Amino acid sequence: MTAPAPAKKAHPGTRPEMTGARMRARIGDEIVVRGITTGVVARDGEVVGHHHPDGGPPYDVRWADNGRVTLYFPGPDAYVRHLAGGGHVQAQ
Repeated sequence: MTAPAPAKKAHPGTRPEMTGARMRARIGDEIVVRGITTGVVARDGEVVGHHHPDGGPPYDVRWADNGRVTLYFPGPDAYVRHLAGGGHVQAQ
């Protein structure tokens, strides 16, 4: 008999509801993509649209570094920062 595989741990400071398929965002929230160095933000941007009424990915994101809006499918290195007074869920 073999031992079960150890559970994968989320990045420190990441809440489970902010990762993977359970990620939810509202218009106006911020997407943060971590860098390869601990504590470094590689990229961030504002959610300006999404394609599912429940706020699930993918998202239309306006990136802070260049102002471009792209369709973004978040990976395990990304999380949503819900901003105060956040937006509303709106399907596009």
